[in-house]
Amino acid sequence: MAYTDKFQRLADQAMSQVAFVPPEQVDALVQQGAVALDIRDKEEHDADHLAGSLHVSRGKLEMNIEGVIPDLNTTVLCYCNANNRGALSANTLRQMGYVNAHYIVGGLKAYRALIRDKSV
Repeated sequence: MAYTDKFQRLADQAMSQVAFVPPEQVDALVQQGAVALDIRDKEEHDADHLAGSLHVSRGKLEMNIEGVIPDLNTTVLCYCNANNRGALSANTLRQMGYVNAHYIVGGLKAYRALIRDKSV
């Protein structure tokens, strides 16, 4: 998908300000209590998502996150299909006080590719 220059600069800035988590670490972090947060649109979430993940779409993140994840110390792993929306969401959460907000680098696509590679 081709993004506008302004959007991509904003996403790149977010990626430079928050830590990412490689897909290889997601399962272990979730087992340790991290929350996988799918910030994609409902249709995307309904089509596929990480098992056990919570869903709050990017468009309603700021309004709804405190009701879904009230503890600001929770490790939150934001993800989208790739990087941009996940990084933007993690950056927003950091600005809201979620000190352990990260994004899954490569998003759902990278996680699914990792799972496929493991099964071969």
